[in-house]
Amino acid sequence: MENFATVAVAFITGVIGPIAVLYIKHLLSSRKKKPDMVMDTLRVSELINQKIDHIRDEFSADRVWISQFHNGGNFYPTGKSMAKFSIMYESVSANANSVQSNFKNIPVNLFSRSINQLLQNDVIEVADFKDETISTYGLKYVAEETGCKSSYLFSIKTIEDKFIGVLAIDYTKRKTTLDMDSINHLQNHASSIAGVLMSYLSQ
Repeated sequence: MENFATVAVAFITGVIGPIAVLYIKHLLSSRKKKPDMVMDTLRVSELINQKIDHIRDEFSADRVWISQFHNGGNFYPTGKSMAKFSIMYESVSANANSVQSNFKNIPVNLFSRSINQLLQNDVIEVADFKDETISTYGLKYVAEETGCKSSYLFSIKTIEDKFIGVLAIDYTKRKTTLDMDSINHLQNHASSIAGVLMSYLSQ
């Protein structure tokens, strides 16, 4: 019996013990690798805010904002999710009004013309909202309410071409015409922003 007990103890300490240690280490490492939602959100917010601050300075804009599409409520009686958007990030210069609080949980269908234009062609260019020859895609009344004289909107799409949001550059103090190099550069900014957002959303 003593030999049996000795063998049993040796087995437990020599085999089960190390396995238990490995299992505990695995649990601890798994916990360490678990994403921290708050920290990740703050990190992404800091990156995005730095980007739009840079864009506002680079293009002498009065307001730069980013909206994202999301679910919001359900249709009755099917229960199908409603497609909505909200302005999630905004950078505003001195003496320019913020619009972020005015655009929360907005149904996509209310802006179907402008959103469809961005979906199909990636860019909306409105150098002068008072110029009747320029297509504003239903955005003129919003411009009047927000004091916007010129606006440029860019689709934010993933590498799989999924439309996830909009980057907008507004001019409220003066009409501003951007050249093609600026438009192309801003499209690159939109692609870069898509990469940052997707790195967070895919976690």
